[in-house]
Amino acid sequence: MKRLGPLLAIFLTVFVDLVGFGVIVPLLPFYAEHFHASPLAVTLLMAIYSLTQFFSAPLWGALSDRAGRKPVLMASILGIALSYVWLGFAASLWQLFAARALAGVMAGNIAAAQAYIADVTPPEKRAQGMGLIGAAFGLGFIFGPAIGGLLGGGDPHHPDFLAPALTAAGLSFLAFLFAVAALRESLDPAQRARPRERRPLSRISILAAALDDPRLRLLVILLFLVTFVFAGMESTFALWSERTFGWGPRQNGYVFAYTGVVAAAIQGGLIRRLAERFGEAALVVQGAIALALGLFAIPFVHSLLPLLAAMLLLAYGAGVSNPSLSSLVSLQAKAEERGATLGVSQSAASLARILGPAFAGLAFGAVGRSGPFLAGGVVMLAALALALQLPGRKALRTTS
Repeated sequence: MKRLGPLLAIFLTVFVDLVGFGVIVPLLPFYAEHFHASPLAVTLLMAIYSLTQFFSAPLWGALSDRAGRKPVLMASILGIALSYVWLGFAASLWQLFAARALAGVMAGNIAAAQAYIADVTPPEKRAQGMGLIGAAFGLGFIFGPAIGGLLGGGDPHHPDFLAPALTAAGLSFLAFLFAVAALRESLDPAQRARPRERRPLSRISILAAALDDPRLRLLVILLFLVTFVFAGMESTFALWSERTFGWGPRQNGYVFAYTGVVAAAIQGGLIRRLAERFGEAALVVQGAIALALGLFAIPFVHSLLPLLAAMLLLAYGAGVSNPSLSSLVSLQAKAEERGATLGVSQSAASLARILGPAFAGLAFGAVGRSGPFLAGGVVMLAALALALQLPGRKALRTTS
């Protein structure tokens, strides 16, 4: 395994970890309702992970600039594995929240993985490299929800909670072992900040420094909005499908797996060609349009095929937007602060995963099952207006 190239090694590490994450996705809404949670409480359970990740992601990213990418990845993945064990044996709603909060604290692996990609790719291939992380997400959402759905069962009233959680823990532990054996450190010791030059590991100071750049600020806002609407959709989709089709974890797992197939195909294969042809900024515009159309379509869906068409639009929108925005953020960042800057962008995404589900839960309760999707479509129209202001890659500071 030590002969694997750095891109393949980081891809496989993140992929196995994300399969474990995906196993839990179709289970959580039903797990929360098992403890008589309201729709708002269900979405807050989805959001608590991102609330704690919001505070920890920039710190993990900055720590990776000092200590290296590999130790941060290993520590965070091992912590997530332990949180899944706690989740499986949770005996009350507060324990569900606590287990998900711990998982969020330990979820520093994405910022560190993005920094790893940025370390080993030249600027002109950065979007393709970031697409590997997106492909790991996509593939994780192919196999993970399908596995979780099979293990959880098709009955929305009596799902199996323990088997999916322990399976997720086992997969994350496998990712930890893979990182130990196959992952080589990507950060050149010469690029690590000297002690006298190091900034304090303060989330607020890191965030303020990064957002002082107006171009970076625009990129972070767009990443926030894209993640905001997608997280709202994810957190309420099971509630919508249960009321519309009578679906349980199994059917929802299959739909998320389908979405993952499309996203993985885009981010793992097409993103390089799309970025070369259109540029990252244009792909963000395309993504905003596709997300808006998909969200507006879901409330009018009454059968499987139209639903799959709407999910196709959502998968394409997220599939081109996320790696393009991450690529542009990494190009705008200084080389010596790349991990911290990508940690800031992931912190913004985490904040979106807090507010998006909460907003969707409120819309679900106030408007009904269509509320989260219609509101999300309106948000994406606002994102489209901002995306049209993005500079191209050549206008950004390029750092190798």
